[in-house]
Amino acid sequence: MAKVLCVLYDDPVDGQPKSYARDTIPTIDHYPGGQTTPTPSAVDFTPGELLGSVSGELGLRPFLESQGHTLVVTSDKDGENSVFDRELVDADVVISQPFWPAYLTAERIARAEKLKLALTAGIGSDHVDLDAAIARGVTVAEVTYCNSISVAEHAVMMTLSLVRNYLPSYQRVLDGGWNIADCVARSYDLEGMRVGTVGAGRIGQAILRRLAPFDVGLHYTDRHRLPAETERELGLTWHESPAAMVPHCDVVTVNAPLHPETEGLFDDELIARMKRGTYLINTARAKIADRDAVVRALRSGQLAGYAGDVWYPQPAPPDHPWRTMPHHGMTPHISGSSLSAQARYAAGTREILEHWFAGQPLREEYLIVDKGALAGAGAHAYSVKKN
Repeated sequence: MAKVLCVLYDDPVDGQPKSYARDTIPTIDHYPGGQTTPTPSAVDFTPGELLGSVSGELGLRPFLESQGHTLVVTSDKDGENSVFDRELVDADVVISQPFWPAYLTAERIARAEKLKLALTAGIGSDHVDLDAAIARGVTVAEVTYCNSISVAEHAVMMTLSLVRNYLPSYQRVLDGGWNIADCVARSYDLEGMRVGTVGAGRIGQAILRRLAPFDVGLHYTDRHRLPAETERELGLTWHESPAAMVPHCDVVTVNAPLHPETEGLFDDELIARMKRGTYLINTARAKIADRDAVVRALRSGQLAGYAGDVWYPQPAPPDHPWRTMPHHGMTPHISGSSLSAQARYAAGTREILEHWFAGQPLREEYLIVDKGALAGAGAHAYSVKKN
């Protein structure tokens, strides 16, 4: 029997909700493009419940314990003698969410002698050292596409919020004020602007499709160019690199995975190539942007605004400069953890575990690393360090 170690974020301050704002969530059985949503044999939760916190347990305990497995759930993942470090040494499976990542470093993987599967309840497995997983033969999997639309909606919301200066205007109402001139002095229309995405996979394309009705010019760069019919359908302009694209854009949104080719991409040099007053939206991974370069650009006015919900490390310390930099719209890492998304990634986590324990192959689209190499979605999206 297996030991499953699951790292989830803390419960609400007042405990698990006793009721919810809505009684139901829409039922979705497939994603754009036709991929079906997760198909476990059953689930032991009500869709729309809070599943991603410690007490929610991703709805896994009844299933795992009925099969004789052990489930350990904790939010304590960092620092000396964390619960995660203590329990990892004999864990067979580690489950973590991108929003509260259990960083599976090479050192931790080396200590976890029984570890066979690192499973991301969500999308994005950069919190796992993929090179170390490959070397050790650890399978890495994630619930691909489960919250891509959730993140795309969040990015569109942040784009409009920055361009229209929504958050400062809302704050003025909370503070009892009414000065309209102060609110609109940084407010513009999105119409007519040029919006570009670094990365045009599931999330990047979903953002482009949602912004097209705003009558904006759409640009993209990606290591995999989209089909010509998709470019024609959306009126997309392709650029061979981020450096080639950003001078043309008023808004740039980052939707690429973190790997050696993207880490630190938005540094002083690339930001200097952008138009003065560009808005930068990053719901991908914090380390794609140079932390201090972003702060400098906002203070100088090179960037008109920066928004995202990805930080490094996560959770971000109280003195993280992105908390206090000007003209930002940062949130905790919540874009992909809506209650709607949780129902899908909890179901997908169970589907993966059912197949894993039964010795059945995982869906190709769920695989990041398998049999000592990048596989499935991982082979498409990631690169590994070059010796």
